[in-house]
Amino acid sequence: MAPGSDGLETRFTRRDVLRLGAGAALLLASPGRARAKSPGADAGALLEKSDFVYVSPLLADGAESRCHGEVWYGWLDGAVVLITSKDAWKARALARGRDTARIWVGDHGRVGGMTGSEKFRQAPSFDARARTSGDAALLDRLMRLYRTKYPDEIGRWEPRMRTGFESGERVLIRYEPL
Repeated sequence: MAPGSDGLETRFTRRDVLRLGAGAALLLASPGRARAKSPGADAGALLEKSDFVYVSPLLADGAESRCHGEVWYGWLDGAVVLITSKDAWKARALARGRDTARIWVGDHGRVGGMTGSEKFRQAPSFDARARTSGDAALLDRLMRLYRTKYPDEIGRWEPRMRTGFESGERVLIRYEPL
């Protein structure tokens, strides 16, 4: 327990302490770096040519979730568009009402774990509003783009993405800059 400003003791839960620690770590990891609400010139140019974005759903208080990851995407109609399993953390966060996310642009390697890094945090970033889309024409456009961006891998993934979209096992997500 810690004394409060009114002289009463305040109880901190483990979650409170972890949130405070995570917030401090974020501030220390990127000193003086303002978070862009929408893609600036750096992010805008990179969105046209980068192979990856890094996505983190935002919690109700605006803090980043612990889930981060590099993903394939398309920059279509001014939005980051991707397809993912309905069980993936991006889709689960959206289903739980976490419809804002922070997006970093560029290829900075795998995130977390033994071999991952946090280098993506130095990349241009912006906040976005997420929503699912059932638009098959948008999926067709995304698959055409994926065939250009990821020619060595898409042949193996496209059939799974399409059948998963049709069955509801995969969701198409649009991240529109705020």
